Amino acid sequence: MKWENNRQSDNIEDRRSESGGMGGMFGGGGGAPRRVGGRGIGFGTIVIALLASWIFGINPLTVLGVLGGGGDLAPDSAQTAPAPSGRTDKPDDEMGRFVSSVLAGTEDVWTTLFQQSGSQYEKPHMVLYRGVTPTACGTGQSAMGPFYCPGDHKVYIDLAFYDTMRRQLGAPGDFAQAYVIAHEVGHHVQNLTGISGKVEQARQRVSEREYNALSVRLELQADCFAGIWAFHNHKSKAILEPGDVEEALNAAAAIGDDTLQKRSQGYAVPDSFTHGTSEQRQRWFHKGLEAGNVQACDTFNTRQL
Repeated sequence: MKWENNRQSDNIEDRRSESGGMGGMFGGGGGAPRRVGGRGIGFGTIVIALLASWIFGINPLTVLGVLGGGGDLAPDSAQTAPAPSGRTDKPDDEMGRFVSSVLAGTEDVWTTLFQQSGSQYEKPHMVLYRGVTPTACGTGQSAMGPFYCPGDHKVYIDLAFYDTMRRQLGAPGDFAQAYVIAHEVGHHVQNLTGISGKVEQARQRVSEREYNALSVRLELQADCFAGIWAFHNHKSKAILEPGDVEEALNAAAAIGDDTLQKRSQGYAVPDSFTHGTSEQRQRWFHKGLEAGNVQACDTFNTRQL
C-alpha cells in the first residue's frame, strides 16, 4: 500500500505513553465498554485469549443500525452530537504515521461523499493506546480489538492488535491493517447518518436471534463502507499495490464468525453470528470496492447477504 507521501490526520490522540499495560484483560477492573452515551462498535470485537490457546468471538460493543433506504448521507440531527474537541498529537513512529495517514484518507473520502449529499462530515478522532484506556463507552481494553465509541465519536486502537492479526489470525499486510481502520470509520458514518439510532430503538422489540441478525447486517455494511474508502482513495491517490486487495479479503475471512467459531469450538452456530461469515465479509467489502457508492452497501434491504 502506498501511503508514505500522503497527508496525516490532525485528529490523532496518542495515549500510548499513558496507558497501563494489560491489567483489565486479566481481571481487576475494566471490562467491556458499557453504555454511557452510546455503545462501542468493534471491528471484530474479538477477544484473543492467547494464554488459553483459543480464539473466540464476542459482541460486547455493537450498536445496531438499520438503513432506512436510499443510502442518503444526511446526518440525523436527533442522533448526532458535537464530538469532544480532544487533544491532537502527531505520532513520530512509523506505525503511528501509517494509521494517521489512513485516517486522513478516510476523512478525504467521506468529506467528499457527504458534501455530494449536501451534508457536512464530522471527522472522528482516533485514539492510540496501550492496554486500557477510558472512553465515553466505558473502559476500552486491548482484548476487545479496535472499536468505535459513538459516545465520543472516536476510534480506539491498540496497535498490538496488528501483531495478533499477523501471528494468530494469519492476516498480515499494511492494507489489511488499513481495512481495520476503514471499517471502524464505517461505524462512525453509520452513527452520523442515524443508522445506529434506528436499530437502537428496534433492539427493544426483537429477540436475541433477531438482534444478532441485525448486528450481522450492521457489520457487513461497515465492511462495505471500508470498500468505498478503498475505491475512492485509490482513485485519487493510487494507494493500491499488487496483493493489497487480497490482504483485505484475507483479513475479512480471518474474522468471519464461522471461521472463529470453528477455530474455538470445532463447529459454527449461525444463529449466534453477530458479524457475518467469512464469505459474507469478503463479499461486502468487495461490493464497496467495486461500486464506490453508499447505495451498493444497503445490507438492510437485501434478502441475500
